Amino acid sequence: MRKCIIVLAGVLSCGLPGCVAVSDIQVNAPDAVETSPVGLVEAPAGDAGMSAERLDLITATSQRYVDEGKLAGVVTLVARDGKIVHFEAVGQRGADDDRPMTTDALFRIYSMSKPITAVAAMMLYEEGKFALSDPVEKFVPELADLDVLVEGELVPAEGTMTMRHLLTHTTGLSYGFNPRDPVDQKYREVQPLAGEDLDEFAERLGTLPLAFEPGERWHYSVAVDVTGLVIQRISGMSFDAFLKERLFDPLGMEDTFFNVPADKLDRLLPNHSWDREEERLVQFDAPYEETQMFSGGGGLVSSTMDYLRFSEMVRRGGELDGVRILSPKTVQFMTANHLPATVTGAGSGENPLLGADARGFGFGLGFGVNTNPVGAGVLGSLGEYSWGGAAGTVFWVDPVEEMVVIGMIQLMGSPWPLRRELRVFANQAITESYQD
Repeated sequence: MRKCIIVLAGVLSCGLPGCVAVSDIQVNAPDAVETSPVGLVEAPAGDAGMSAERLDLITATSQRYVDEGKLAGVVTLVARDGKIVHFEAVGQRGADDDRPMTTDALFRIYSMSKPITAVAAMMLYEEGKFALSDPVEKFVPELADLDVLVEGELVPAEGTMTMRHLLTHTTGLSYGFNPRDPVDQKYREVQPLAGEDLDEFAERLGTLPLAFEPGERWHYSVAVDVTGLVIQRISGMSFDAFLKERLFDPLGMEDTFFNVPADKLDRLLPNHSWDREEERLVQFDAPYEETQMFSGGGGLVSSTMDYLRFSEMVRRGGELDGVRILSPKTVQFMTANHLPATVTGAGSGENPLLGADARGFGFGLGFGVNTNPVGAGVLGSLGEYSWGGAAGTVFWVDPVEEMVVIGMIQLMGSPWPLRRELRVFANQAITESYQD
């Protein structure tokens, strides 16, 4: 199957240096060669039905953000049909770190952890360890007998939260993002994600009411963190160990983890916020701390190439370099829209289609799904599946043009339209469309 992968990774800050040449992969080489260690093929853009000149718009835009002090550095990678046609690093590591950006930098990918957790869960689903109709309380009894908060009153939930609800964000759980919402106010008080580990997380979560009946609507929540706990309890392994043994090691993802090894900490990029009053980027100086709270919804650190390997596995229908993670049928099932017509997704800041027509947003099992490209208001294809992260990271797979785009930046609540611009530049670089 012919596919295209595009990866953007970067740190947002007041960058000084310009474009940094990539040392490990030379793009637009005259002859296709095997790259190391990713096991993909490097080739000229033209060999993959893309224009190298048009791809340069990605680099130019990255450089513009750097020059304007809006980004410290950006890494972009484009591949099609498994052929890497563009791979560059632009700018520097952080607002207070003027070392050149490198392609092996480590990023906090936040909610781009969610598709990884969903894939891990579906590995157990394929083994018959759970059914989508199974009640969550079968594996997490802390979530049995939950109440729903209705107009200020606690009412016993009529429905049962299922594994399908977990994987589609239709549980009735929440995150605590909205300070005016009465359920979110309770999340802010209890702070379930501040638990020492996943067991304490579940204990705290079990004291909170649901925002609505399970299955009633789509709502972004800690559901994927619950999924991580389900994986841990079904497998009998800690969630981090399961991911390493069953997913990361087989895929050669050596730079993805909850806790960054000491010998790789120098590659972990700083995070940033944007000071709207002073109109400048502010680098976070909080020291790195290890955790035992393995958040499947937002706790992973990864590199551009590692997420490319994960995306390439999904793109190829669950297999990479002779290692099969999932069946193609399972991947197709996961990336279909599972929301019934009566349930719409409101989206979130981590949805790459944020701001699009709500009719264009669906959700599969761990992936947002584009159900209306015209409604989305930006170049794309029907059936694209995607997600992003709180620090501006993003990825999507276009099954029509056989394209995957991955973006990693480190700016919490990024105000820049980089995701939309990347969509346009990636699609306009296609010179041979696969669309009928």
